[in-house]
Parts: sequence; C-alpha cells; structure tokens
Amino acid sequence: MKLNFLTIFPKYYEAFKTESIVSKALEKKLIDIEIVDFRFFSNNKHKKVDDEIYGGGPGMLLMVEPIDNALNSLNEKGTVILLSPQGKTFTQEIALELSLKKTLTFISGRYEGFDERVRNLVDCEISIGDYVLTGGELPSMVIADSIIRLIPNVIKDSSHQNDSFQNNLLDFPQYTRPREYKGMNVPEVLLSGNHQKIDEWRSEKQKEQTLIKRPDLLERKKNDK
Repeated sequence: MKLNFLTIFPKYYEAFKTESIVSKALEKKLIDIEIVDFRFFSNNKHKKVDDEIYGGGPGMLLMVEPIDNALNSLNEKGTVILLSPQGKTFTQEIALELSLKKTLTFISGRYEGFDERVRNLVDCEISIGDYVLTGGELPSMVIADSIIRLIPNVIKDSSHQNDSFQNNLLDFPQYTRPREYKGMNVPEVLLSGNHQKIDEWRSEKQKEQTLIKRPDLLERKKNDK
C-alpha cells in the first residue's frame, strides 16, 4: 500500500515512520510512505499557503491552489482523504475498508481550516472524534496506524481478529505473569488448559465488557442484523 501525507509540517511524521509496526512494514516493503510539504507548491514567492477569509473572520484559511498542485504532483493519488472535524467519524469498519485500497492520500489542515473548494478535490472527509486539534497530522497518523496493522503480514492475523470493535464488541480481559499481584488474581479458567471453556469465558466477557462500557456498540450490532 502507498500512503501519501500532504502537510506543511513534515517533521511530524519522522517518528511515525521510524518506530514500531510502521517501521517494520516499511522495512518489509509492505507499505510505502511519501510525505509531501504542500508549501513547496505555492506560487507565492514566500511560499505562503494561507490567506485572509473573504467576508471577514478570525484567523487564516489554507488556500486551494497549493493543495491542488501538490495532489497533481503525485504519481498516484488513490483515495484522497481530508482530515476534518466535519468528516465522518472514523471506525474499525472504515479502517477495514481502507486497508483494502492500493493508495491513500491524507490532507492535513491548519489554522482556521481550508478554502471550501478543497473539498472538491477529495473523495471523503474523516474525523477521529468530536473535538478540534491544531491540525490534521495527528489524526492522519492515527488513521494510518489503524489501517497499516490490518494489511496482511504486517502483524499476525490472530493479533487483530479479536481486537476491540471487531463485530461491534470490545476485547476480552487478558492477563500475564504473575498469577497473583497485590491480591489481584488471574481468573482460574485461564489457567485450566480447557480451551473450550476459555473461549466461552472470553466470549462472555466480550459481551459483558461491551454492555458495561459501550452499550451503544451492542445496539449497533443489533441493528446490523
């Protein structure tokens, strides 16, 4: 998979590319990442990419031209995603859908947002929640990380098949050594060696955890039937 990130702060992505699972995916050539600073595509001699808002208002808006020029410089744009508080809220289902794409391009904004015409250049808008950040770089990395781990051979399939939000359920509780810590014990069923009982316990705990912490997911699961 090819991932393009359009930004005016390319250094945000340095650690993202060089650490953990993303770094390993790059080493295995399972993904390719290109960081594009769209400031270099401004026709302004000072490489300015923002300007005052027509009709008045506080702050500055990102201009459409540098972003359009940056998009046109790519060999392949694939699915173009605008990171925006107005976008559809990101979910595991969306991550699964996007993980099947060959190429994704993320556009990260700053300041007071984008010239509205930027929306004509993209395929979809995505938000990671009902709050506002100073820019789209962090959301783009959150979404990309979620997608990359679903690409075959990046991690073991068994590592994400029981993730939270798979089948609209949260993950079951998990434990490791020591068996007892400050009076807190590992459930006996997990030490029993009876895999059928362990599977039944985990399934029941998934439903229980979801009912307590995210009952809305169970309602969604019911509506999906």
